Amino acid sequence: MAQNHHFLIITYPLHGHINPALQFAKRLISFGAQVTFATTIYLHTGLINKPTIPGLSFATFSDGYDDGKNFESNEDFIAYRSELKCHCSEFLTNIILSGKQEGRPFTCLAYGIIIPWVAKVARELHLPSALLWIQAATVFDIYYYYFHEHGDYITNKSKDETCSISLPGLSFSLESRDLPSFLLSSNIYTIATRSFKEQIQVLDEETNPTVLVNTVEEFELEALKAVDVGKIKMIPIGPLIPYAFLGGKDPNDTSSGGGVVDVESEDNYFEWLDSKDESSVVYVSFGTLAILSKRQMEEIGRALLDSGFYFLWVIRDEKVMQQKEEEGDSDELSCREELERNVNGKIVKWCSQVEVLSHRSLGCFMTHCGWNSTLESLGSGVPMVAFPQWTDQTTNAKLIEDLWKTGLRVERDEEAGIVKAGEIMKCLEVVMGKGEKGEELRRNAKKWKSLASEAMKEGGSSNKNLSKFLDDIGCISEN
Repeated sequence: MAQNHHFLIITYPLHGHINPALQFAKRLISFGAQVTFATTIYLHTGLINKPTIPGLSFATFSDGYDDGKNFESNEDFIAYRSELKCHCSEFLTNIILSGKQEGRPFTCLAYGIIIPWVAKVARELHLPSALLWIQAATVFDIYYYYFHEHGDYITNKSKDETCSISLPGLSFSLESRDLPSFLLSSNIYTIATRSFKEQIQVLDEETNPTVLVNTVEEFELEALKAVDVGKIKMIPIGPLIPYAFLGGKDPNDTSSGGGVVDVESEDNYFEWLDSKDESSVVYVSFGTLAILSKRQMEEIGRALLDSGFYFLWVIRDEKVMQQKEEEGDSDELSCREELERNVNGKIVKWCSQVEVLSHRSLGCFMTHCGWNSTLESLGSGVPMVAFPQWTDQTTNAKLIEDLWKTGLRVERDEEAGIVKAGEIMKCLEVVMGKGEKGEELRRNAKKWKSLASEAMKEGGSSNKNLSKFLDDIGCISEN
């Protein structure tokens, strides 16, 4: 049935959204489907080493900002979202109608989060659609319940940091710090909250809404069933990371979703990693969006230096520049020179994260807990020091520490407003150490790695789920 499929995939134009969607495209193609991947001109230009595999084509459209745009306020996001909706809706309508006229109709439109209008376009043109949820199933549950009769309950409970929040279908409770930051009273990005609300509302309007979740059935069994399956069908098809790193048969597929980067790789970090003992290196990366304050960077630097562990730290130049502009401070980190000349450490502007995490020398990942990074760490069997910043990262940190038990979450010093060096070093020593807790974290990490690998193999849970989804879509398309 998949051989007759022609998927149209579109996501919000952010690096963290594009990567898992590209991996999803590759999985569809492995089942025999054809895929047209739609994205903005700006994002397409930033794709380094674009996948060039049979069955995959790209279609680009202008969002009005072909040279990129910096967003400095909630108002900027609101204005951009309006522009994106207008341009995107027109583009999708045209490409879907053109496909029909040319005798190559699309059989399904898969769309990413916070672009709910896409589903409305598909519905108006009688094209089956599915939401590609690129966050944890648990996060979906939280948003779903927040916008379905539990909003006041969650809001009131979250005002007290000591209160526990219980949601239907989840055996564990949440605290205020575990909620997605967009649901907290301190949230300034109201457009994001509104977008998730519209996302849920669009699903409510569908007859048989389908949500393809970038997770593994065995990772979030409860969360996948927490929402009434009669209302929404949640299908786990992850982890959407390069198959080669899960024991797959595609050794050429080593890019993190096609390599969405804007700097050149520094290949010598592999030689550096090769020279280190097994499980001896701390890898530090906070993704493409998070901007840490200079004070927080100083504390991380001091902790790495004082810990004595080998470390590979990704510090992106453009984030440093943005930090300086926001804080009005032109000085470098006071310990930057010491970090760079330290024989135990290496600082790079960019690296291939999945390849680093799969390296035998990796012992720990200090991460912002973005969902892509979390899945890559779970799929690689690397324990974590969870250092969440905002959005869904706070919920992911909860899952890392309490559900999967593969890492420790740092505690923020409320008076200082940052995580102090002593706290960071304490977590590193436990995760990297030979004590009982460190051994437990490593055993659990290996367990989840094995489950992730098994899920993607033929006959595995994610493999079977995707196969059945394609069969079901084929039946709908024929009708």
